[in-house]
Amino acid sequence: MIAYYPLLKHLHMTFAIVSILLFIYRWALAINGSPRLQQRWLKILPHVNDTLLLLAGVVLAVTLQMNPGSQPWLLAKLIALVVYIGLGAMALKRPDRKQKVIAGIAALLVFNYIIGVAISKSPWAWFA
Repeated sequence: MIAYYPLLKHLHMTFAIVSILLFIYRWALAINGSPRLQQRWLKILPHVNDTLLLLAGVVLAVTLQMNPGSQPWLLAKLIALVVYIGLGAMALKRPDRKQKVIAGIAALLVFNYIIGVAISKSPWAWFA
């Protein structure tokens, strides 16, 4: 299974890039109150992509025999993921435009933190 590590890692990173691009697009539509946000593909594709992103991450962790309890950076990444999901939901669904903007910026900062943790393998990410 370790032979598939490079493929799994690149799949995970690709799904992450698609995820953030879809979020930014949907966020821009939400801020502008666009009816395009209600398109069927925009309601389905992000969930399919994010499921594949999570699945690739789990397969990577299993392949490398890692668990969040013994890898503080992985636990930090998972906690940040939950925060990112919450902020992303606020950025897309809050009725107030200002709240959408603030939540979206916060979500992007948390996503940036997740990338830093993944690169540095440290919960301190960009702060170390």
